[in-house]
Amino acid sequence: MKQNQLGSSDIQVSEIGLGCMSLGEDERESIRIIHQALDEGVTFIDTADLYGFGANEELVGKALEGKRDQCILATKVGNRWDHVDEGWEWAPSKAYIQSAVKKSLQRLRTDYIDLYQLHGGTMEDPIDEIIEAFEELKQEGIIREYGISSIRPNVIKTYLERSNIASIMMQYSLLDRRPEEFLDLIHNHGVSVIARGPLAKGNLTERIFSDKADGKGFLDYSHSEIEEIMQNMKEIARGRDLSHMSLRYPLHHPAVATTIPGASRVSQLEDNVKASNIELSTDDIEFMRKWTTFNKYEKHRT
Repeated sequence: MKQNQLGSSDIQVSEIGLGCMSLGEDERESIRIIHQALDEGVTFIDTADLYGFGANEELVGKALEGKRDQCILATKVGNRWDHVDEGWEWAPSKAYIQSAVKKSLQRLRTDYIDLYQLHGGTMEDPIDEIIEAFEELKQEGIIREYGISSIRPNVIKTYLERSNIASIMMQYSLLDRRPEEFLDLIHNHGVSVIARGPLAKGNLTERIFSDKADGKGFLDYSHSEIEEIMQNMKEIARGRDLSHMSLRYPLHHPAVATTIPGASRVSQLEDNVKASNIELSTDDIEFMRKWTTFNKYEKHRT
């Protein structure tokens, strides 16, 4: 599988990664998914301390035991739940980040994290303090690089200007083209995008034509509008699977280093990685854009 440089760092990530939030409750199957991902050439594994309140990190750590050197391991921080009875709260302080990382290391059964990401962010955060926390962890060798997971334009621009982030995780798909407003800016700063949600909750697959479709639509698109888009994609597919074309769409821009579809079954994982075997032409991209909307983030702008 093709490997791409993550930002200006020395980290290389597979263009198709694995988002672990979708792993199911079947531990054996989840571990099989991670092992199969590694066998298929997937090197980027993404989790977060919030997923399952630490349980997802524990699962990933168990699966990677003896295989840690085969992957680039990413997790996230910023949501605290250890002192409340229900739910969690946003707690992006330097002290919390530096204490939370120790717990993540224990759950992940590793002594370092390749990419440590702020799991959100607002302009009301102590941003300089957050950056300082990540920089110190990097200097200590506890993390190799750091990034943010955010869709807020003002937060993204601030971190591009004031920090040494390697990456920004953003929801990005053919049905959510809002990141395209910032891709050139991000790329020019030597930072990479990690595209999550590339299949738009399954709407960008053949499932849209089946009785398994939920019929709810996605963002500004109705179910019927998505069906029409996918029908148009069939016209240019030329034997390519629609889900593979959808997975490849975010990767057309050089700012995007990897896209991280989830999987709850080994068969899903095996199908997702096949997207690395196809290409989209410039004409394909233009057609796909023609059928969809270049929407923009309306909130959180300076």
